[in-house]
Amino acid sequence: MFELTFIGLDVHAVNVVGHALNPATGEITQHTMAADPAIVLEWIRRFDPPVKVVYESGPTGFVLARYLRAAGINCVVAASSKLLRAPGDRIKTDRRDARVLAEMLAVGSVTEVRIPDLEEEALRDLPRLRAGTASDLAHGRQHVNAILLRHGIRYTKDTRWTKEHIQWLHRQNLGEPALQFTYQADLEQAELLAAHLARIDKQVAATAAECRYSPVIGALMCLRGIQMTTAFGLAVEIGDWTRFTGSTIGSYLGLVPSENSSGQSRHQGPITKAGNTYARKLLIESAWQHRRPYARPGQRLLRQLDLVAPATRIRALEGNHRLHQKWEHFDDRHKMPVKANTAIARELAGWCWSLAAPLQQGERMNAA
Repeated sequence: MFELTFIGLDVHAVNVVGHALNPATGEITQHTMAADPAIVLEWIRRFDPPVKVVYESGPTGFVLARYLRAAGINCVVAASSKLLRAPGDRIKTDRRDARVLAEMLAVGSVTEVRIPDLEEEALRDLPRLRAGTASDLAHGRQHVNAILLRHGIRYTKDTRWTKEHIQWLHRQNLGEPALQFTYQADLEQAELLAAHLARIDKQVAATAAECRYSPVIGALMCLRGIQMTTAFGLAVEIGDWTRFTGSTIGSYLGLVPSENSSGQSRHQGPITKAGNTYARKLLIESAWQHRRPYARPGQRLLRQLDLVAPATRIRALEGNHRLHQKWEHFDDRHKMPVKANTAIARELAGWCWSLAAPLQQGERMNAA
């Protein structure tokens, strides 16, 4: 059906600027309103149906899109990284942004973002909470080590932040009252963050066992370098794995090289780093584990492989062998390890897709 009115919304925390465009009549309407979904819906319903609404993805999330869809309005969210901008356009205002969105929607050049449901979005916040806490913990421990290093105190053993190391930290006395207070405060902060991270890990394990992504999480954990928190993060961040193929998921995660080619010249640069930053980070971290020697699965992998279907087990074993062979190939060529690991992460994304997508397709067929 031809959409008679196309509406672009520039959404902010306080207000929303709307631009309505009717290509058939040429009528243009602009309006600024409060950032209340009910008020936005009331304004949209002033136009004769059918209408189609778009706004740019951003920090305001998907609340407005869900509200409009529940009210029967065809609303999409545009990928902000895919919006076309004229090279000479140096003026950016809310009204112009809303107009550009409406015009792009009218000509069909909007790249839509998949809108997650409330459960999926809630699940995504949990691994992101863990990632933030782990980063804070690393910084907190770094502060403790830095204070000791500046004052010539060094722990002689290689393993740190064990029970023995923490007892050693509590025995240190730096003399000056102000310095000792600072040191003890940093140490206390590090210990509190470690306990907080442990509580989050328990919640992740409990949630992963009960959520709708449990089969996918179990399958992903059959790959080396992917344990509970990583598998949970990948499963909820990707959501619907059937949207992709083994070759397109790497592009979605920004793991493919950028390119600047014209005529007979072809130049590939660093990876695009587009798409989901957190999922890409998890894959990059996991890919390093495939560099270690691999002859047979370890005890953790053996236990995990017993929990999945034979087809998943066979596919995961193939992936583990293949990824380690790729690492050996890169090492033989003396490939820069960072670049090699990025290539392994891109292939690891494909293997994750090959494990997760069939499970979700099978669930949909059974539901149908």
